[in-house]
Amino acid sequence: MPRPDLNRAPLFFHTYINQAPGNDVNKLISEQSKVLFRFLSRIPVTKRNYRYARGKWTIQEMLQHMIDTERVFAYRALCFARQEKASLPSFDENSYADHSGAGRRDWNDLINEFKAVRRSTEILFRSFNKKQLQTAGIANQHSVSVLAMGFIIAGHVNHHCRILKERYL
Repeated sequence: MPRPDLNRAPLFFHTYINQAPGNDVNKLISEQSKVLFRFLSRIPVTKRNYRYARGKWTIQEMLQHMIDTERVFAYRALCFARQEKASLPSFDENSYADHSGAGRRDWNDLINEFKAVRRSTEILFRSFNKKQLQTAGIANQHSVSVLAMGFIIAGHVNHHCRILKERYL
């Protein structure tokens, strides 16, 4: 399966798609998981509630954001693959973070939650056939394909891991 056609995703998602290497969405998500959880397991306890500037998320809040976003994007992919005709709503990532309670959560619980969400994403995308991957739907008033959603999921994680490395660690 080739990379997603950028014309089948909103411009604001191109950054994420471009941060997701390769052509095979299933291989991409699966291989990313191994690197991702090894990276997260090495974040020192002393850094987990660190924020690099006032008003920025802590590492725990960013991790919760990554979990929440993957859930939302995987749900969108499921809806589009199943031919949902209704426009799906946007979500306000800052409001989600503000109301997540991530700072009081146990780090290992967050990691385990992300592992469960990611495993579900892997299985979901493996279940899609070529036709389903090419299907598109509407979210936040923008059309996006299922295949693009897979690359967006992986690119979003790569984006935040890069920010963690550059600004937090």
